[in-house]
Amino acid sequence: MPFIPHTASDVEQMLSTIKVDSIDQLFDEIPDALRIEGLAIDDGMSEMAVSRHMRSLAEKDAGVACFAGAGAYEHHIPAAVWEITTRGEFYSAYTPYQAEASQGTLQVIYEYQSMMAALMAMEVSNASLYDGASGLAEAVLMALRANRKSKSRRVLVPETVHPIYRQVLTNLVSAQKIEIETLPMNAATGQTDVEALVSLADEDIAAVVIPQPNFFGVLEDVDALTDAAAATGALTIAVVNPMAMSVLKPPGQWGENGVDIACGEGQPLGVPLSSGGPYFGFLCCRQALVRQMPGRLVGRTTDLDGKPGFALTLQAREQHIRRAKATSNICTNQGLLVTAATIYMSLLGASGLEKVAAASHQNTQRLVAGLTAIEGVSQCYSGVYFHECALRLPRSARSVIDAMAERRVLPGFDLSSVGEGHENNLLVCATETKTAADIDEFVAAMREVLAA
Repeated sequence: MPFIPHTASDVEQMLSTIKVDSIDQLFDEIPDALRIEGLAIDDGMSEMAVSRHMRSLAEKDAGVACFAGAGAYEHHIPAAVWEITTRGEFYSAYTPYQAEASQGTLQVIYEYQSMMAALMAMEVSNASLYDGASGLAEAVLMALRANRKSKSRRVLVPETVHPIYRQVLTNLVSAQKIEIETLPMNAATGQTDVEALVSLADEDIAAVVIPQPNFFGVLEDVDALTDAAAATGALTIAVVNPMAMSVLKPPGQWGENGVDIACGEGQPLGVPLSSGGPYFGFLCCRQALVRQMPGRLVGRTTDLDGKPGFALTLQAREQHIRRAKATSNICTNQGLLVTAATIYMSLLGASGLEKVAAASHQNTQRLVAGLTAIEGVSQCYSGVYFHECALRLPRSARSVIDAMAERRVLPGFDLSSVGEGHENNLLVCATETKTAADIDEFVAAMREVLAA
């Protein structure tokens, strides 16, 4: 159990100094709806009792067939990934500042950067961000710093970008007088309306965000969107699923000249769902923008004896001295998750990633075909999808999810949170972890629930 050195009198003295009555008052800005209730850990419980209680809570998630995605995906992770990641050399290593003592950590980051740059067909990759949502915010801030030709602070974000990403983006940049404008989607195809962007060709736009696949699982016309954004003088920001990039055209090849920045969530690359985190974000860019990139870069060099070695070649984390004027205020690089992703990509290789992506797409096609054969179930959009698809049900998605939970199935993501008109819409996902039997059992269970 962790040792907590503060005595009751120490705590009382600290609270008195900052003029706060209780520790709970320090967290009064957190809404009640977001506070965790029900852990039932009583004062004085022994380590053994607490461990047993926590295991019983974890077991509630065990044995559930997961067909939900919406930004976090259940992929098979080879046992070697976390067996190596949790070795002491990686598990306890935090910072690569001292090159002479951190060659292993530095090489892992260098290999990660090289793999991500290749996967995205971009010139530079940083050493990770907190998660995909904050990574998008960092990409937008980076684009605003880099696009000196634009006099505006307008950023166009498609309606098809993950709603949580859009919320995080607004929260992080709204105080900096950045205008976030929504690009509408085509209600029939589920894609971003390219013509809406083309109509803005004569306006001053600082940056345009382009998702692939988008939140609803649909593949966007990324070539047309990239070229239309470039025509406005805007810098382009791709938000992508890294697993999908192993089989789809990567951001560096979109349109005539590729995008300027690519970012997204790295969780599909060897990081377990873990009930929501921790995950990590990635960010790649053109070489010309590297000075505006947040985080750090590791380079390969040679020492005085001519032996290969690794060192930090760029570190834009000037918050130590520049405070609010810093390029970025990222204070860690989620290094352990990056280590896992590096090992995962190393083990699978390019062909392995392609097989995972292809199997996921094939399984989702089988799943959608089975579900849409049920009376009253149909696809929401006609656009081509990768490994997620939005379905329209004959009753509320929430009620279906609750009924399927009794059958130990998590059938998908309730799209009612997206907005009005989505109450009956369910976003389903299948990865390579699902067998034909898993899919058939899911379809049979859904048929029973809807018939009831």
